Amino acid sequence: MQQTESSEMYLETILVLGQRNGVVRSVDIAREMNFSKPSISRAMDKLREAGCVTMDESNFIHLTKKGKEIAEKIYERHVTLMNYFLNLGVSPKVAQDDACAIEHVISDETFEALKRHYRKHHGI
Repeated sequence: MQQTESSEMYLETILVLGQRNGVVRSVDIAREMNFSKPSISRAMDKLREAGCVTMDESNFIHLTKKGKEIAEKIYERHVTLMNYFLNLGVSPKVAQDDACAIEHVISDETFEALKRHYRKHHGI
């Protein structure tokens, strides 16, 4: 499966829900993302085929090593970008929305440069 913004969003959501709730079901993802259950089911089938998630006998969704690596990368970008924007004085809602949009398209090179700059100026 080619990594797409939508697959990244699903994987990031599974990661966050897993951290928050301990377990993740399709209905949790549907509720969190405000998508229909059939849409989630199709997406989970594609993510399973791509080797990014597994489903156990209780229908709980688990990230594979591959899925977790992708989810953690996107989540790090989201948190870093959002904090960067907040420190610039951007409102929380706009910082959240912009981080969510940019996290999927920013290059590794630019993101690493942004992290270095942020750490240098914030002593992190």
